Amino acid sequence: MKDLLSILPVLLVLLSVAVSSAEQARIITKENALREDCRFFSPLKKKVRLNDLIEITSKEGDWLRAKHKGTAGCIHKSAVDEKNLDISGVSGSKSHSASGSEVALAGKGFNPQVEKTFKEKHPDLDFKAIDAIEASHPSDESIRKFISSGALNQP
Repeated sequence: MKDLLSILPVLLVLLSVAVSSAEQARIITKENALREDCRFFSPLKKKVRLNDLIEITSKEGDWLRAKHKGTAGCIHKSAVDEKNLDISGVSGSKSHSASGSEVALAGKGFNPQVEKTFKEKHPDLDFKAIDAIEASHPSDESIRKFISSGALNQP
């Protein structure tokens, strides 16, 4: 019993190191979801948003099993950034770093200023249809019904 008590502190330290070394990732999409199963259109367990941190517990192909604030589920790897990016030296000798979400947004090319400039240069273009599509948020259930009624294969 005395031997067990003497190794207990060592075991607690090892356990705390294992828990603290869990891999984390940042959400890089405007909105996404932790899902029940590792497939698209699986029932939603919890919504996650841009810059939320999740704890990755395992990987299954292109899917990650993860936890966010106590809720466990699956999320596709395209929704997260697992890298720490360093862009030191880009604008001089100072070290600058960019978050994964900043890099992801920059990579998409459009931001409000670019969009405004484009619209000003092309006043003949009508963006109402695009704005309507962006404002549309079909529910998972309506998407499942659409897939089923069209006899489509789920991705």
